[in-house]
Amino acid sequence: MDKHFTLPCEGGLIEENIPGGILHNYEKIWTEIYPESVPASCAVADLIVASIKACKGRLFRLGLTTGTTPVSLYAELAHRYETGEVSFRGVEIVSIDEYYPSSSDELQSRNHRLHEALLDKVDILKENIHIPDGTVPQAEVSAYCAAFDKIARGLDLLVIGIGEEGQVGFNEAGSNEKTRTRTVRLSYGSRKRQARHFGNDIAVTPQTAITMGIGTMLTAGRIVLMAWGEDKAQAVKAIAEGEMTTACPASLLQRHDHIHFFVDATAGSLLTRVVAPWLVGPCDWKPKLVRKAVVWLCQTVGKPILKLREQDYLENNLGELLESYGPFDKVNIDVFNDLQHTITGWPGGKPNADDSTRPVPASPFPKTVLIFSPHPDDDVISMGGTFIRLVSQGHDVHVAYQTSGDVAVHDDVVLQHMDAAAQLGMDDRYAEVKALVDAKVPGEPEPRKMLSLKAAIRRSEARAAVRSFGLNDSTNVHFLNLPFYESGGIKKMPRTQADVDIIKELVCRLKPHMIFMAGDLADPHGTHRVCTEAALEAVEQLRAEGRDWLAQTHIWLYRGAWMEWELGRVDMAVPLSPEEVIKKRHAIFRHLSQKDIVPFPGEDSREFWQRAEERTQNTARLYDQLGMAEYQAIEVFLKLC
Repeated sequence: MDKHFTLPCEGGLIEENIPGGILHNYEKIWTEIYPESVPASCAVADLIVASIKACKGRLFRLGLTTGTTPVSLYAELAHRYETGEVSFRGVEIVSIDEYYPSSSDELQSRNHRLHEALLDKVDILKENIHIPDGTVPQAEVSAYCAAFDKIARGLDLLVIGIGEEGQVGFNEAGSNEKTRTRTVRLSYGSRKRQARHFGNDIAVTPQTAITMGIGTMLTAGRIVLMAWGEDKAQAVKAIAEGEMTTACPASLLQRHDHIHFFVDATAGSLLTRVVAPWLVGPCDWKPKLVRKAVVWLCQTVGKPILKLREQDYLENNLGELLESYGPFDKVNIDVFNDLQHTITGWPGGKPNADDSTRPVPASPFPKTVLIFSPHPDDDVISMGGTFIRLVSQGHDVHVAYQTSGDVAVHDDVVLQHMDAAAQLGMDDRYAEVKALVDAKVPGEPEPRKMLSLKAAIRRSEARAAVRSFGLNDSTNVHFLNLPFYESGGIKKMPRTQADVDIIKELVCRLKPHMIFMAGDLADPHGTHRVCTEAALEAVEQLRAEGRDWLAQTHIWLYRGAWMEWELGRVDMAVPLSPEEVIKKRHAIFRHLSQKDIVPFPGEDSREFWQRAEERTQNTARLYDQLGMAEYQAIEVFLKLC
């Protein structure tokens, strides 16, 4: 179950035979882009293994970090040790950070996590492991950091992941290029992100840490940065192409003469050679890339499509496009029509209509539609308006909630429900549940009884949401409870065939004409991505088994509350009326446990309905600015097959 989903390539830069200086012209740190995190991790592992083998007569000094980014790298290094490809007996490991205070036997400690992920699986000698000691008395910690800094200086190779705001280690905004190993005070934002490792309780999340400084990092002979997922895309662009600034600490590493950045396609999606490849070199001008270029040009010069002039193309490096598809007025009309044909008020197809230019065929009608929702609210947040349209237009719509979403319910919400049950004259279990809450240990899995209560709350909310726009919650709502999610904590279990089989059974039973899935690619190990990969694997296996009816099944991808498909990729755009926007908002409101006190709100303080509305209204504005009709809001989708 190690297949990873990547978006189809729809044209782009022809990198073959482009000199490195031209390919990386916009990058101050040369960046290697891989389809996804696993091959990128393998490439970094190749570099590490080759460097270890090339080091003769002394210890090879390797700096490492923990977190989610190096998970696949450490798995690959452990595998290579197991197969005899590399030994770590001649390697000295220096870890770059640790919570303070923190003991090595705490599950959340960097020490514990690095041992669990790699060090306990290879033959490294104990005396060659150097991890900051989070138990040093406060009166001695400054002297300890100075001593550790001497050990950390002059590494042969430093391999580190970067944070969403350009952090490296615990060097946050404000860290400068002269900093050494030291204690630092963690920002509220960092503590909020790290709280997931401490039972979602920011009160018990460490306020300080020990970290290697930027200045110490710059003494390494070679540095490798890594980033996976689109939530790192802004940081990758700032680090690789932006100016050096203490607001983005990793950008200060541009000073190093031997540094490379390894990213997956989503983390590198905002780099110039991806966003505007025509600025770098020759392109493979597939239709979607043509549309992407014209949309980019409109936004660059501030004009709608049909007002673009030949000079606009020529002055913005799009002469090659005109040579391939010109003249310019033909390109304008072709792209305008192409984009306009993505818009439809009939997401399931309009019956008895000419569908030659519509994104969805008219027949069969009505269609059986299956919406996969990773959590019990992603359906209404991400495509609630389209969901409402499909139901109101008479299609047989089913929604499958792939995970219970139990860990995303705050304890106070459970206690409130228990109190309400008691006030209604039902069994008074408030004290029993309060005892479960009080007995929880930060960082350890939640009690199963508590998770069952939280899952029940989320199921009731999901049913209420879809009932609000007419779906039969007894026959058309399915709770799959995929096993990979039920770890009781933030860290999930690996996706297995058991997850896929549950999805296969439902797909076979319904035989849908349309399947909607989440297309979020933020975290290679995140719930949305795992759920989508499980669903795609299920469809792939069914096709291999000869299920002929799947030839008539089309898969559509929606996005989450934070990001939207770029218009160059869109295959279907569903406009929403003001009334439908309000109806969608009210459906989101039914998910009461996710309002105000959500355990994992991220950096965005807005509620989900606010994020969803701004996202869809912004999409409508973009269509309007390109010369299309003006709508209240638009939900957009990518057709995978």
